[in-house]
Amino acid sequence: MKSIAVFCASSNGANPIYLKTAFELGKYFAKKGYQLVYGGASVGCMGELAKGCMENGGSVVGVLPHFLNKREVAATHVTQLIMVESMHERKLKMHELSDGIITLPGGYGTMEELFEMMTWGQLGLHQKPMAILNTNKFYTPLLQQFEIMEREKMVQSRFVEMMIVDDLIPELIEKMENYVAPKAIELLQRKTT
Repeated sequence: MKSIAVFCASSNGANPIYLKTAFELGKYFAKKGYQLVYGGASVGCMGELAKGCMENGGSVVGVLPHFLNKREVAATHVTQLIMVESMHERKLKMHELSDGIITLPGGYGTMEELFEMMTWGQLGLHQKPMAILNTNKFYTPLLQQFEIMEREKMVQSRFVEMMIVDDLIPELIEKMENYVAPKAIELLQRKTT
């Protein structure tokens, strides 16, 4: 992996640990030579993520839809800022520019990005490692929901297992570097009578 997309909040969150972890992840990317691809905002966890990378000599590519420029405030302190027309175009561009995906704590937008990448992985549209940095056990209830989905046979085990999870940055990245994608889901055959 040379370039990693990170999905995260444009808000600060209730606990300072979220901003601190975002900064530390950006710093880690810079120290290890990974290019950061992120949502292009200068506020909240997104802003801290980019700041951590840039302040430590890293490379940062932001991708921001024009209509969010005022709400999320475009980052001007990044290596490259790509302006796009829609949320879908933002996500697609981030995917195209990255070799792996990490999700930090966030809201609806972050969850939507995570689930679309998981769906694409399940369908074999990409074989990139996907990871959750489970800061402050933020995603533990979601991980429990994945287990319910597997138990109830709504999702196959291999697609639950494709999600890499850790609460420590170095360990998470190491797991991503060693990731092997599962075989994609087969199309269901229509039963004939």
